[in-house]
Amino acid sequence: MAYWLMKSEPESYSWEDLQRDGETEWDGVRNFAARLHLRAMKPGDKGLFYHSGDVKAVVGIMEVASDPHPDPRDGDWTAVRVKPVKPVDPPVTLKAMKAEAKLADMVMIRQSRLSVSPVTDAQWKVVLALSR
Repeated sequence: MAYWLMKSEPESYSWEDLQRDGETEWDGVRNFAARLHLRAMKPGDKGLFYHSGDVKAVVGIMEVASDPHPDPRDGDWTAVRVKPVKPVDPPVTLKAMKAEAKLADMVMIRQSRLSVSPVTDAQWKVVLALSR
């Protein structure tokens, strides 16, 4: 199993929307590096749902529910289906993540504009520990 961080602006699609819907297509990603990460996903992988924009925090854990497939909006790109697992409560803010030395090499910290990025096992554990 692999771990990922996936960003969404809450005005576009929020953690609450995912909880309400029960599953959704993670589509609309238009970055080549992020597309490679989507293509590497497998069903059962876990993801951190990150609210970007004004919130800037990890707010939930989701699971990849499908193999990568062509984005329904534009088949040259890639999408996966995801479903909610549980909220991260309290949310883990970007400020808290940047303050944690163990996360200094996290792709999301180094390449903050990337909407889908890998998370190591150790980083996953640190982020979840910050929510306790």
